[in-house]
Amino acid sequence: MTVVEKAQVTLSTPRLDARVSFPDGSVYSAPVGTPLLAYVEAAYPPGHPDRPILAAIVDGNLRELTMPVERDVQVKPVTYADSDGNRIYRRSLSFLLTTAAAELFPGVQIAIAHSIPSGGFHCEVLNRANFTTDELSAIRRRMWEIVEEDAPIVRKKIPLQEAVALFQARGDDDKVRLLASRQKDYLTVYTLHDNVDYFFGYMTPSTGYLQLFDLLPTAEGFILAHPRPESPNQLKPYHESYQLEAVFRRTREWLQVMGIEDIGRLNQAIVEGRIRDEVLVAEALHSRHIGEIARMIADQHAQGVRLVLIAGPSSAGKTTFSKRLAVQLMAYGIQPFTLAMDNYFVDRELTPRDESGAYDFEALNALNLERFNNDLLALMQCVEVQLPVFDFKLGKSLEGDVCKLTNDHIIIVEGIHGLNPDLVSHIPRERIFRIYVSALTALNMDRHNRIPTTDIRLVRRIVRDATHRGYNAQDTLDRWESVRRGEKRNIFPYQENADVMFNSSLVYELAVLRPFAEPLLLQVDRESPRYVEVKRLLSFLSWVRPTSAEYVPGDSLLREFVGNSILETYQPGARPSGTYSSRNGNGFLLNGINSK
Repeated sequence: MTVVEKAQVTLSTPRLDARVSFPDGSVYSAPVGTPLLAYVEAAYPPGHPDRPILAAIVDGNLRELTMPVERDVQVKPVTYADSDGNRIYRRSLSFLLTTAAAELFPGVQIAIAHSIPSGGFHCEVLNRANFTTDELSAIRRRMWEIVEEDAPIVRKKIPLQEAVALFQARGDDDKVRLLASRQKDYLTVYTLHDNVDYFFGYMTPSTGYLQLFDLLPTAEGFILAHPRPESPNQLKPYHESYQLEAVFRRTREWLQVMGIEDIGRLNQAIVEGRIRDEVLVAEALHSRHIGEIARMIADQHAQGVRLVLIAGPSSAGKTTFSKRLAVQLMAYGIQPFTLAMDNYFVDRELTPRDESGAYDFEALNALNLERFNNDLLALMQCVEVQLPVFDFKLGKSLEGDVCKLTNDHIIIVEGIHGLNPDLVSHIPRERIFRIYVSALTALNMDRHNRIPTTDIRLVRRIVRDATHRGYNAQDTLDRWESVRRGEKRNIFPYQENADVMFNSSLVYELAVLRPFAEPLLLQVDRESPRYVEVKRLLSFLSWVRPTSAEYVPGDSLLREFVGNSILETYQPGARPSGTYSSRNGNGFLLNGINSK
């Protein structure tokens, strides 16, 4: 008799419960239709170290805790330490702010403008004077009252035309413009008290989850402070950054010049055939700022500055920026000399290791700092120097070319440690000019829905990795968490050391990146743990009308990612004619420099 013949098969009644399995192996059951929140509270009771839980990954998909459980599922809780949980908290906190402000100051319009390094959003009051300190205190008290009430945040779908009529009546023209590109005939909105609004992404079930925040006055708005993911139980002190504020002020001016305040305006420009004009203006504004930075360096070069250090996070556009800056410096009669920091790696066996025991190539001490500093000093003193070259296959530092600079030269070094003073501890401060390059601000969807600049850089990197490195989107997403850890450790803590900051974002770039990024994201396996991130990226890209890259100039920073940059093979200061190698015992020209 076979196993099948031995099996007992009996008629069963339909199950009335659904089971939820958690990562620790525990399984809980409840009647079909029970909200996920009830399961989570049973598995993670008060006092559990993983509380509060803000959402969950259910069978590979991000879900709100209000979701009714209709069948057996696998559930992984999402906390504030997770990027999705952090986004949910910040989004819900923004809704709490706008609700409290609307109840105290009916008709007020608040823009959630951009993030700040210490944790928080810089907010602006648009249709009246900035809130006074007393008014901010009143809003803060009202927010706390709503938190203590533990008011529900209710999600519902409404017909698209109903949503449009709602926002038109309220004067939310930014949302009306955004919805003009909506492909579906409905919109998911949230309600808190009597306030109905659209937010891109999920919310906490109620306001009781929002236990940590503050409102801080600034000269041009106020700060909505929230915790950082690495310190979820405390608010970091806010310190005003004059460099960042200058960037944000400049960006506001640029948007006003172009008349593109949000994604809806960008979509209108594309539909009306004005995108070429907007591209040209955006690129002209970039060129003007690079020219201004070059002028600053030229003025300080006359006072003794001989070293330009450039740093910024991944996919900020540093390479193209460095080359365009070099061209501008040449227009001032200054000869740029690019020194590759990667050639100063120590031999492989001397490389520091990280917590897991792997080589940490991003550590500052992975560089031969003594030789790096000595070579810089010698080059600035117009002394002949034999430069190193690092053989990545051998993992060894070898002797490279010999060169000698003149007083007309300036050294440009690009690398992750460029703003860390320990990189150039031997070099007098007055001889250095530091530049921080990043996509510091982005075009937001509307007044209440930011597009994080981290997402802009991630989309850029996905496109660039496919265009230039042969990586697929899965590869890039797998590496992204490690990349972000390195940025937080080696770059962001030092950004305030910059003499100037350059915002590399372009108002039109998402429209150009979308046709490149979407096919790459759609190739990621739906069973991949990265698919939650893929769905989120695809979702916000869907709000942007796509446009062709045909109008993007050949020297645009965007070309670094989408390809066909005229600067790709350009080496600042290099003069191909007459160049020959020193390896055969002859002299050579290096970056236009006569050397033995």
